[in-house]
Amino acid sequence: MIEIFRVVTKGRGRRVRSVKNSLNCPFPLLFCCGMFCAAGKNMFLFVLENLGQTIIPDLGSLESQNDFRTPEFEEFNGKSDSLFFNDGQRRIDFVLVYEDESRKETSKKGTNEKQRRKRQAYESNLICHGLQLEATRSVLDDKLVFVKVHAPWEVLCTYAEIMHIKLPLKPNDLKNRSSAFGTLNWFTKVLSVDESIIKPEQEFFTAPFEKNRMNDFYIVDRDAFFNPATRSRIVYFILSRVKYQLINNVSKFGINRLVNSGIYKAAFPLHDCKFRRQSEDPSCPNERYLLYREWAHPRSIYKKQPLDLIRKYYGEKIGIYFAWLGYYTQMLLLAAVVGVACFLYGYLNQDNCTWSKEVCHPDIGGKIIMCPQCDRLCPFWKLNITCESSKKLCIFDSFGTLVFAVFMGVWVTLFLEFWKRRQAELEYEWDTVELQQEEQARPEYEARCTHVVINEITQEEERIPFTAWGKCIRITLCASAVFFWILLIIASVIGIIVYRLSVFIVFSAKLPKNINGTDPIQKYLTPQTATSITASIISFIIIMILNTIYEKVAIMITNFELPRTQTDYENSLTMKMFLFQFVNYYSSCFYIAFFKGKFVGYPGDPVYWLGKYRNEECDPGGCLLELTTQLTIIMGGKAIWNNIQEVLLPWIMNLIGRFHRVSRSEKITPRWEQDYHLQPMGKLGLFYEYLEMIIQFGFVTLFVASFPLAPLLALVNNILEIRVDAWKLTTQFRRLVPEKAQDIGAWQPIMQGIAILAVVTNAMIIAFTSDMIPRLVYYWSFSVPPYGDHTSYTMEGYINNTLSIFKVADFKNKSKGNPYSELGNHTTCRYRDFRYPPGHPQEYKHNIYYWHVIAAKLAFIIVMEHIIYSVKFFISYAIPDVSKRTKSKIQREKYLTQKLLHENHLKDMTKNMGVIAERMIEAVDNNLRPKLE
Repeated sequence: MIEIFRVVTKGRGRRVRSVKNSLNCPFPLLFCCGMFCAAGKNMFLFVLENLGQTIIPDLGSLESQNDFRTPEFEEFNGKSDSLFFNDGQRRIDFVLVYEDESRKETSKKGTNEKQRRKRQAYESNLICHGLQLEATRSVLDDKLVFVKVHAPWEVLCTYAEIMHIKLPLKPNDLKNRSSAFGTLNWFTKVLSVDESIIKPEQEFFTAPFEKNRMNDFYIVDRDAFFNPATRSRIVYFILSRVKYQLINNVSKFGINRLVNSGIYKAAFPLHDCKFRRQSEDPSCPNERYLLYREWAHPRSIYKKQPLDLIRKYYGEKIGIYFAWLGYYTQMLLLAAVVGVACFLYGYLNQDNCTWSKEVCHPDIGGKIIMCPQCDRLCPFWKLNITCESSKKLCIFDSFGTLVFAVFMGVWVTLFLEFWKRRQAELEYEWDTVELQQEEQARPEYEARCTHVVINEITQEEERIPFTAWGKCIRITLCASAVFFWILLIIASVIGIIVYRLSVFIVFSAKLPKNINGTDPIQKYLTPQTATSITASIISFIIIMILNTIYEKVAIMITNFELPRTQTDYENSLTMKMFLFQFVNYYSSCFYIAFFKGKFVGYPGDPVYWLGKYRNEECDPGGCLLELTTQLTIIMGGKAIWNNIQEVLLPWIMNLIGRFHRVSRSEKITPRWEQDYHLQPMGKLGLFYEYLEMIIQFGFVTLFVASFPLAPLLALVNNILEIRVDAWKLTTQFRRLVPEKAQDIGAWQPIMQGIAILAVVTNAMIIAFTSDMIPRLVYYWSFSVPPYGDHTSYTMEGYINNTLSIFKVADFKNKSKGNPYSELGNHTTCRYRDFRYPPGHPQEYKHNIYYWHVIAAKLAFIIVMEHIIYSVKFFISYAIPDVSKRTKSKIQREKYLTQKLLHENHLKDMTKNMGVIAERMIEAVDNNLRPKLE
């Protein structure tokens, strides 16, 4: 117990002092009681002061250690489904795997000997900490050794108290309120998991475990009091903190470092059975089999997730991820329905799109000659070659898009607010309400705690890894590294822009120059379309390459930053990775939406990039269709790439492993060896799963005004994603170490930031990227007098009104020569802008239409933002983060728990005081009786 306590409190003096202070006598009722408390306190303080003499042996020079305590080797007993040591009594809580150095085929004997000594020292210290080890050689490869780890009852109780693990006090007798949708019970029953197969978990009142109050806890069976997930978590806590070497006062410790250095090949908890069939052991709960059958199997795709069983088997961290993903998918259903309705509205009304008809009409669009869009080789072209793209644009650039953008601004707020309520319910049901107070420091942080400072609150000494100045230096270096990589992404985006500008000239020269609307190549593959598609594909490839590199860099930066707890570590890494991914994934979309075609000048005075490349222009219908193309390629490509990484790679790796073992497949292999040949999950666990979904959430919300079908694609992807992730966890990967989690961490504020930004981006897409505002201005102001010639409001003449006229003779001669003189006998051409025609006193200056459109765009953005933000803030205020029912249940449970503990404490005190009083009376009686006699 002393050794264990010392290891946990190393570098954290406050815990030792809090224990000292907690020894003050609470009730000075009797003098003898006070003497007893004082004596007990002094004795405990004496023990604490001598902790340094009983800590784990410091190994120093490895060669000097000859008294290692090693695990006993046992032969495999032939029970392939067994989860116990060979004695059938002690449960396997963790498995360590190493390759026997004496049987390695290598000449590095010195290195092998050092590794062996480190491993022996580590295992010896595990045994000194009370863990029990049993080693068994591999059935298929005699070089591999599996060390099975068991934590006995005393060790579990000790560390449950140190880790503040909440355990059952008594069954929960609070009744759950019946569903408000009682008439739909038949429907929800079809979607729910069959309770006869997966039985509901019994609910308990819980409290942080204390050994001295063990009688207060609901201990029916010692073997079942700590479930397998809790046992594995406790053992991993010990494995992560046990030292194996001390050189120059620098400790080396932890199973993670041993695995990374190759001393151990793997460390993992066991699955409880095979996923395709139940275990032959009648005591096995077969939870993996149930999860596969009712959760991961394709036939269960329509059912709700068994979240309680997921949490019980994999821990709260995995459970909260699937709870969030399931809730997000449910909310996407509403967004997808509205999005499809808006898409169908545009599709059904595309034949009524007047401006598209004018583009396709041979007497209107067929006679409008457009100016060349580059300085070399680009010909004059007729407007009607963009007929097909204008028809497609009518589907997306309609009034339904505006309605959908406003709806999504409200939808994202509803999703976030209702998720907070659902999250609060899960915190109560899964006992993570006060998790932040329970979380321990990371072992990497504890090892660096060498600086002593005075705590401002307690005014006592505590150890920290670096001073305030050192912390500032680390933060500066980390921020600089992140900023450098963001600049690198921006540089790659500029490279893509340069590619677009240069390759557009090539496509303009290579694609058919015949202005013939019946040519299928020219009809569908215009220079603008070809440039957009190829640039999007190259952009996607660069995004994937930079992602792979930056992942490693972000981990290195976060490790250097040295966060205190695992939650702090993950939140810090999350912010770095998302900031990078935000720029990486969305920068090209922001460029197309808000910069392309906005600063091009006019044919006589174009704007050049870097003094060389002429800025690219949008199609006459705007850049909205190109933005839709970019989103489709990135979202689709990302989904395909992620599925290849998540599904095919682990499946192929396991398939290759089974192929190599096929010749020895007739041998019966134990549970631990079967799990060893599965794939490891990775250091960051679910981090990449969250990142994938948050990036998708950004595409669904930030640019949804250009692609109403994005929620539908996301919905289909997520329905498959839930089952694919479930299949992957239950069949292809080793069992993860269960971890506690209160919420989804830093992803929550990230989503809130995206939700706020989405209102601005969608308003600006409608205002500046689509042609909705110019069309409305023309319809209500410029189609009728005094600016128009029509007698009633109409969209006729819109195309002619929005294309300015340029005189070919006004092309400026550059040093490279005028390339337009041989491209036809055209005297004028048209271009997309609102400028006065040649011959006007203010020729080529912006006309009155331009200023009306600018004013309308700004007014639209302000009005739309204020309306949506007002609705969002009202919804946020009206919907509390924690429902009244959940809040009452939390308060009720806390009250009953405190009452129960207090009553039991009073009973113990009364019993103890009665015993003391009897002894005092007996002692007094014994002293007075001789005198009276």
